[in-house]
Amino acid sequence: MSDIITESTDDGVLRVAFNRPEKKNAMTGDMYSRLADILNEASENDGVRVVLWHGIGQSFCAGNDIGDFLDRPPKPGDFPQGRLMEALIAFDKPIVVAVQGAAVGSGTTMLTHCDFVYAGESAKFLMPFVNLGLVPEFGSSFSIPARVGHLRAAELFLLGEPFTAQRAVELGLATRVVPDGDLLATATATAQRLAAKPGGALLTGKRLIKQASIDPLNEAVTAENQEFMVRVGSAEAKEALSAFLEKRPPDFTKLPKQPVAK
Repeated sequence: MSDIITESTDDGVLRVAFNRPEKKNAMTGDMYSRLADILNEASENDGVRVVLWHGIGQSFCAGNDIGDFLDRPPKPGDFPQGRLMEALIAFDKPIVVAVQGAAVGSGTTMLTHCDFVYAGESAKFLMPFVNLGLVPEFGSSFSIPARVGHLRAAELFLLGEPFTAQRAVELGLATRVVPDGDLLATATATAQRLAAKPGGALLTGKRLIKQASIDPLNEAVTAENQEFMVRVGSAEAKEALSAFLEKRPPDFTKLPKQPVAK
């Protein structure tokens, strides 16, 4: 069965679900590309009015599949994450997300492009980019400080520690907390309510809400992607990712001095 499954409904809701529960729905390069294709196709399909997005199993998305990431590191001309970033930024129809369990790395930053984020009581968010020798992505270096301010963004990114569903709501990164048993039903009800509204006004309303942030968001994505290409090949990232796979603490103390962009 596919790692991403879709289902269209008669009421105009396109249901999109990550389907790697045994891997906590960690994303492979192929999954990034497939999700980008799904969104681009949905954008052109008049029968799709709203996207409902969730994960199968106990987690929403554990970020990158580290094994796949190391086998196929992003590089210019082969950067499926970048394709998904472009698709999310361009997508004008509402996206409603149900987040349960783990939302790690891109599993958190992808949510900044969504319109309704319902977090189950079990949800745990984490952006461990610096801990892995990497940098923020999906435009989050712009979008998250814009929402939460510099001090809170520094805490989230530079310490890279997990935070709860309630904290995500307080920071403006989630709409509200929902009991896990009611999570998908709540998100589905919102998607159905949106799909019943005037389609043209709905798309135009979202476009107007987004328009002021499009240019700085694209600039942030470009800068992040350039840095990401450098960092993914760094000694810091290699040590951090190797330590993750080997289930040991990383040791950065003996690495050569790393270049820092000015």
